[in-house]
Amino acid sequence: MNNQIHSVKYNFLMNFVLTASNFIFPLVTFPYISRVLGAAGNGKVNFAASVANYFMMVASLGIPTYGVKACAKVRDDKEELSQVAQEILIINLVTTILATITYGICLFTIPKLKMDKTLYLIEGINIILNMFGANWFYQALEQYDYITGRSIFFKFISVILMFIIVRGANDYRLFAATTVFASAGSNVVNFVRLKKYISFHRRKKYCFARHMKPILILFAQSAATMIYTNLDTVMLGVIKSDRDVGFYNAAVKVKYILVSLVSSFGNVLLPRMSYYVKGNQKKNFEHLLAEALNAVFFIAIPLSTYFLCEAKDCMLFLAGPEYKDAVITMQLINLAVLPIGLTTVIGIQTLTPLNREHQVLFSVLVGAFADFILNLMMIPTWGASGAAFATVVAEYLVLLVQMIMGRDIINSVWKNVHCLKYLGITGMAMIPLIVTEKWTSHLNIVIRLLATSGIFIVVVFFLLYAAKDELLMKILDNRIAGRLLK
Repeated sequence: MNNQIHSVKYNFLMNFVLTASNFIFPLVTFPYISRVLGAAGNGKVNFAASVANYFMMVASLGIPTYGVKACAKVRDDKEELSQVAQEILIINLVTTILATITYGICLFTIPKLKMDKTLYLIEGINIILNMFGANWFYQALEQYDYITGRSIFFKFISVILMFIIVRGANDYRLFAATTVFASAGSNVVNFVRLKKYISFHRRKKYCFARHMKPILILFAQSAATMIYTNLDTVMLGVIKSDRDVGFYNAAVKVKYILVSLVSSFGNVLLPRMSYYVKGNQKKNFEHLLAEALNAVFFIAIPLSTYFLCEAKDCMLFLAGPEYKDAVITMQLINLAVLPIGLTTVIGIQTLTPLNREHQVLFSVLVGAFADFILNLMMIPTWGASGAAFATVVAEYLVLLVQMIMGRDIINSVWKNVHCLKYLGITGMAMIPLIVTEKWTSHLNIVIRLLATSGIFIVVVFFLLYAAKDELLMKILDNRIAGRLLK
């Protein structure tokens, strides 16, 4: 394959830019859209997108994860890569056709969907074109610079279109079209570009059976994860009130941002880890696993600590005074950031390349069951805070199960993981953070957040630098990082 494989550090930076863009663009558009469309119009688009996303998940099965692993293992052999990619694309084509037919039937039979067919037809485009995108293929080849550049380009165009054509409350369908354009455009370009890497000549023999078991296991895992991550909101709405749902969702949005930042490093590892497994490169595999676990602790512990301490100011700034009762919920839910980051590395990036997807599925099912039981116990009395507590316990149970099942791998690298050091350094940095918070308590909330975050970041940086933290040194020294992470 004539394909340049970049260092893990480079891929991480590209994925971090992509993750950041996923927050920046909504932050730019949300104030405008919320005012122009109003809550009703915005709600219609979000609901329609949610419905389409469920069908898209079914159409995708477990292919987004499995495709990365399967293609990464054969990326050095164009013939075998073409064989595997074609087989996965054909499987995805069949599931997409079935999902699209079902979506169409729902569109013409369910009254709520039937009332606004145009909107749901627009959102349905994503179901069809998602197959052609084959984003998993470019991840397998570690083309993160291409993925990032392409994504930002189409998002930028869609934002410009949105400001031009969305002018009033009745333009919510046009807004939906601009959001669909961002992903649809990327998917079309992806499919056209596939010819550069694989051959589309018909194979003499296809072997679909070898892919079905891992794909279905990963699909079950994705479905279970989606169900139990949305379970809190559903149960809150049924048992308590819309007000509790609003508090919980405000806190979850902050958690989602933090989790995305923490997972930026881990998300680029699946193709490299799968490649090492195929080549039986055990030392490289273990080295990269230790790096990934350290990166999670390096990012997650300071981030969670800061937002735990500054939850009140963050919530008031992001959501307003009406959400002051969501502060405790936000503090609790932030405790889930670390275990989610670790399970991303241990489950998706470690056990999955080793063909142990069934263990990941079992851990997710344990978390889902625990979350359901704890929600029944906690929500009636504690509302949103009870749901947050249930989520945290469930996430730590998922982590515990994965560490037990993957102990043969984790134990061999744990001596190179420095979680206690990051806990200690973060703990020391809390002292100037608390002092700064008290000194600035009378100032504007924006100034307080800038002051506390600035002091906290600087103190953590200098403490890590004084400790000669290996990960920080690699970040600061491109030459060393390139040699160690290539």
